[in-house]
Amino acid sequence: MKDRPGPAPGAGKKTSIHNRHSKVDVSRFPRVPDDFSWYAQYEALLPDILKGTDFRALTDGVAEARAAGKPVILMLGGHVVKCGMGPLLGSLVSRGAVTGVAMNGACAIHDIEIAMWGKTSEDVASRLADGTFGMSGETAAFINGAAVRSLEEKTGLGEALMTALDEAGPPHGGASLLAACRRAGVDVTVHVAIGTDIVHEHPEADGRAIGHGTMYDFRKFSDWIAGLDGGVVINIGSAVIMPEVFLKALAMARNREAQLGDFITANFDMLSQYRPLENVVRRPEAAGGTGYNFIGHHEILLPILVAGITSKLR
Repeated sequence: MKDRPGPAPGAGKKTSIHNRHSKVDVSRFPRVPDDFSWYAQYEALLPDILKGTDFRALTDGVAEARAAGKPVILMLGGHVVKCGMGPLLGSLVSRGAVTGVAMNGACAIHDIEIAMWGKTSEDVASRLADGTFGMSGETAAFINGAAVRSLEEKTGLGEALMTALDEAGPPHGGASLLAACRRAGVDVTVHVAIGTDIVHEHPEADGRAIGHGTMYDFRKFSDWIAGLDGGVVINIGSAVIMPEVFLKALAMARNREAQLGDFITANFDMLSQYRPLENVVRRPEAAGGTGYNFIGHHEILLPILVAGITSKLR
């Protein structure tokens, strides 16, 4: 029997991010204040009823967890960075409120584009029509190069991306969550489903490297979850990848008989979706956690969350 031909190579007609119209740029990002003492007055406006009660409990829980040396883990989808929340979440990292950040591939791509070129979020409809969607050569070279590096150096994709960013001296590093994590010494894991990210369209995308980097990070993340007792996990804007990764890591922790009798989970999203509600909020409650669910626009809710947590840190 003759060998079957291999799969066709990825698309090859590259474009430049420098010439690409992007819907988001750093000039529109929020400015992070040094002083959050005003938050106490804002919180006094919240009724101690329903989500008002839950929001207090979550911000108190994060502050108490960190005071006790317990982990606080953020799980992120791409839209979080696209709507300018990287600097705000980075401020939590810099203040010691976060011990680990886990993100899907889209989140990492948007953050790298912001750090390196100060803009992200292409116009999908118009670029799909002319065959240029996802074909930014600079973006693909950076991300896929880091994946190869993760394989060569036997490390995770998150670590490889932070190292590459650090070495590149990003012009907009102050707006990057990955850069903030590197400065603070906070670990990042990147969780990729092959075929879901624009950089996988390019011929140089190496499945072995991508698979190695993200598998390494899944095992690292699983170790975080095994040590979650007394800690907090917050999922923001990931509808599928991070809720599924979290559920499997939680199952592995239980299988390893990790002590997980008391932890908090929370989900922030713009609409109620099945996997975040079930995998992040309801199922962990059955496993000993306390889950909260908040629905609303990231660009409104997350500044309030960051302010609430920051004001209560000790």
